[in-house]
Amino acid sequence: MLDTLPRAVPELALQAIRKLIDEGGYQPGDALPSQRDLAERLGVSRASLREALSSLSALGLVSVQPGKGVFVQSPAPSGFSWPYAEQVSAADTFQLRYALEGFAAGQAALALTADHIDRLQANVEAMRQELREGRFENAARLDFEFHQLLLQACGNQAMLQVITASQDIFLESQKLPFIRPERAMETWQEHRKILKALERRSQAGAQRAMQEHIRNAASRTGVVFAV
Repeated sequence: MLDTLPRAVPELALQAIRKLIDEGGYQPGDALPSQRDLAERLGVSRASLREALSSLSALGLVSVQPGKGVFVQSPAPSGFSWPYAEQVSAADTFQLRYALEGFAAGQAALALTADHIDRLQANVEAMRQELREGRFENAARLDFEFHQLLLQACGNQAMLQVITASQDIFLESQKLPFIRPERAMETWQEHRKILKALERRSQAGAQRAMQEHIRNAASRTGVVFAV
């Protein structure tokens, strides 16, 4: 039963459905088994199945049509490419960011100065403008700068050095979510949510918002990982 690991269930269900599509010979336009049958086959709750299907729909792999069923789609080419595969996987990189940057955001909430807040606010507004103009490369660099500012503000030099030493790899992971232009504004929305938690000096809120952002960013590129 996949539901023995509650937090990982939707991710495991997502991977199981992808495997079912790949190995079951399903073609674009084919209907998958009913949601009830899928839930029973995978051993998951209907809620976990719906969450997995929602993620697959966002990735363009299935179409969930109320009252009709779930249909396989042919996703548009995403241009996904991970040039550092021989060194470290994209999933491992996102996992590391989840651990380090979630903690850093929580610490930053307690240590931010007024200048830090001003710089973060300016960064978030600049990203909004770049995304509205479709300048995704610039938006990715602002994304990297946002995360660097938080690492600097949290005061943990060891974490800052780890990420700075592998800057190209981390920057690449921050470019990936922008391969789906229709969802690019989600990065800005998530940064804004992190900023609001920081402005409230909410340590737990900032950590949760950052971890949610990194998991969502990974999901937007088709990368899922358990935590």
